[in-house]
Amino acid sequence: MRIMDLLTDSREEPVGDLGPDVGLTRAARVRVLLAAALGPLVTGYAAVATVLTLVTLTAERTVFSATGVLLAAGPGWLAAHQVRLDLGGHPIGVLPLLPTLGALALAARTASGAATRLGCRSPREALPVFATITLAHALFGLVVALGAQGSPVTANPLVAFAVPGLLAAVAAGAGIAWCCGLPDVVAERLDPLALRGVRAGALGLAVLVACGGVVFTVATALSWRTVADMYEPAFGSSFGMFLLSVLYLPNAVAATLSFVTGPGFSIGDLSVGMFGYRGGAVPGVPLLGGLPEHHAAWWPALLVLPAATGALVGWSLRKVAADPAQRIRAVAVAGAVVALGCVLLGTLSGGRLGDGPFDPVSVPVGVASVVAFCWIVIPGSFVAFFAGEHEPPAPPPEALEDNEAFEDADEVDAEEAAEAVEELEASEASEEDEAEPEEPEEPDEDAALSRESAAVEDAELSRESSAEPDEAVTGGTETCGDVEPDETDR
Repeated sequence: MRIMDLLTDSREEPVGDLGPDVGLTRAARVRVLLAAALGPLVTGYAAVATVLTLVTLTAERTVFSATGVLLAAGPGWLAAHQVRLDLGGHPIGVLPLLPTLGALALAARTASGAATRLGCRSPREALPVFATITLAHALFGLVVALGAQGSPVTANPLVAFAVPGLLAAVAAGAGIAWCCGLPDVVAERLDPLALRGVRAGALGLAVLVACGGVVFTVATALSWRTVADMYEPAFGSSFGMFLLSVLYLPNAVAATLSFVTGPGFSIGDLSVGMFGYRGGAVPGVPLLGGLPEHHAAWWPALLVLPAATGALVGWSLRKVAADPAQRIRAVAVAGAVVALGCVLLGTLSGGRLGDGPFDPVSVPVGVASVVAFCWIVIPGSFVAFFAGEHEPPAPPPEALEDNEAFEDADEVDAEEAAEAVEELEASEASEEDEAEPEEPEEPDEDAALSRESAAVEDAELSRESSAEPDEAVTGGTETCGDVEPDETDR
């Protein structure tokens, strides 16, 4: 019985009331936080070291050194976190975006896993995870920058502390928010119309990026002979060029996106835009083999891609509200999201490239964001306005007040209100018809004579009824000729 009592102990609390540290001791919680801090750093550093090892082993006339690879992986890790490097006094700010996306995904996944293991159900409970991952990345960047002082590749310690910490904070916050259900909480408190606009803007940005990727792929395929000539016969050099092109592929897609929307991009003296072109030297990288050599008259036809994207955004928002003005407001929110995304992509995809003929690589961020906003808002508003519902004009207030069926104007249906107005107009018309005066009829002579004779007869009858009985009898004998009058009467 004692064993049964222990097994059926009723001192249990509901699962929803358990704290975040139930089932984990303090030491276990520390181990989870330590793993969350060191896991992304070790994994990212090992990935960079592996890539450098492959390049070193496949390159010709190079001597592999494990120590050298480990030391070189530090600046590589900073480059993966968008920290500008100085190579022999020459700034290198055009850094690959593909490793950055991988580092962000790794930090977000680590934060989500740590919050789940600790049982965090709200962002407040997951604050230690957020602070640990952010501080670990910032301190590691500072250590790497300080350790690289005096080497050929250096970095600003302050920038190395701030930028990795900022990126880690964004990634960890996203992972924790997704794990703790913060998007649902935010969605409940946000304006539903604005939330739909944000989702449509994310869709529009993804479609624009896809358009940039398609145009870049087609341009590279059409220039495949030029791209193939840039590869060297040696396997090591060709592998290094291929790996470099893969790492910078998101940068090229972002630049192509700016070209498709209109503003274009520039590499040193080379400037490629939808309506303008200026020639210049190009780095001998297979990634840039598809760059045109001159302007083509058919390029403006590509503007149908961003216009179609804006129309798609408007079509996705055609049913968000019955009021066309509200639909246009949702389209404006989507345009703002797309413009912000273009600013981030343009800022991260460009930068300084030494002090040579290829410096700088830039995307006109301000112009590109404004143009992208217009490409979403103008066609999107047009489609959302005409493809959505249109309410009929509301009936006048006096019509709703006179109709007892519509005392509550907030619940009035448009069709029923229109029918009520029609009924009210019909009733008013009938009342006007009844109020019109009738035309006088012409007097009838027969009717007048009958009325006169009836009046005379009534008068005689009234006089006879008012006479005395004796007078009535006397009058009657006088009129009778067969009866002779008495002597007294005479």
